[in-house]
Amino acid sequence: MLTIIFEAHGTTFDNEAHLASGHNDVELSPLGEKQSREMGERYADDHFDAIFCSDLQRAYKSAEIGFENKFSIIQDARLRECNYGDFTQKPSEEVDKQKPLHITKPFPNGESYTQTTARMKSFLLDLKRDYEGKHVMIIGHRATQYGLDHLINGVSLEQLVSSHFKWQPGWEYKF
Repeated sequence: MLTIIFEAHGTTFDNEAHLASGHNDVELSPLGEKQSREMGERYADDHFDAIFCSDLQRAYKSAEIGFENKFSIIQDARLRECNYGDFTQKPSEEVDKQKPLHITKPFPNGESYTQTTARMKSFLLDLKRDYEGKHVMIIGHRATQYGLDHLINGVSLEQLVSSHFKWQPGWEYKF
């Protein structure tokens, strides 16, 4: 069995402006940097065999700020947020209303949640092969967590994209 701790990346400037970032490579805000340091403090006594994050700076900077060189930090593009295409940097409220319409149909010039989940499935299969019996962290985005909840816990994508995101200090998955 593989234990995965999922953490959401720290707050970004787009988050503070209530904009949906998608693949926009936006920086962490000062609040996001603080949250990243606090994340590292929460896990100061834990051991991770690796920390995985997307290649978007809001995820990998959260890992770097939180853990510095304490653990191996591995970037993987399969852990990216959904590509909202033409909806990138539109108001979050507008994009949230669109999400249920893009479970199988891609956002215009973007991707669907079925596609983001396929990316996560590929990642999880590699993770299971290479880290069976290990303890890892994933720092990612909502699409990352949707994939984990769908593939590991069997929650429907329809339910996930329609639910209000509620932050908490880490989610644990057994895979």
